[in-house]
Amino acid sequence: MIKVLVVDDDPLVRGGLKLMLGGAADVEVVGEAADGAEVRDAVTRSRPDVVLMDVRMPVLDGIAATAALGRRTGEPAPAVVMLTTFDADETVLAALRAGAAGFLLKHTPPEQIVDAVRRAAAGEPVLSPDVTRSVIAMAARQGPDPGSARTRMDLLTERERDVARAVAEGLSNVEIAERLHLSRSSIKATISSALTRLDLTNRIQLAIIAHEADRT
Repeated sequence: MIKVLVVDDDPLVRGGLKLMLGGAADVEVVGEAADGAEVRDAVTRSRPDVVLMDVRMPVLDGIAATAALGRRTGEPAPAVVMLTTFDADETVLAALRAGAAGFLLKHTPPEQIVDAVRRAAAGEPVLSPDVTRSVIAMAARQGPDPGSARTRMDLLTERERDVARAVAEGLSNVEIAERLHLSRSSIKATISSALTRLDLTNRIQLAIIAHEADRT
């Protein structure tokens, strides 16, 4: 079962998400929170695999709450999927830099939200490849000197670097496995080891570093 925590300041939205997710046989809503300030305690209590997180909340917004989850030590971080009614590039980028695994609009069809939960739990990005490439490129343009990114890439093994560059192209695990002639489980393990080595939360952060490192 994929365990999900729902975070939104609107009780109607929380109720709708819980009802929607409750229809999936492999998904269980294990908790809810009404503000980002409640998220850390809720995650500690319920230990979700995925957090559906609203962006705008009155006390602590979803981006700050996501960043706070990434600063926890000694506990595995759940995948965070941001939910919002608007899709400004700056908001998407801020969420991804904070450690979000993806970004969905609240009017996304129910079956796509359920699919996004499954992909986030599996370590896949919850953004289309085109959006992923666009956001990564924008992040790289706004990022630090590429020399610092290259220094970080040098910490990775050759296989980890190859996989990171493929992730930066917006490729899925299946596509990377086919390109590098490796198994999907090997790709997933390689991404996980690269994230650990660079102290990152998700594959999109890894992709941003890879993209920055390849800038001339």
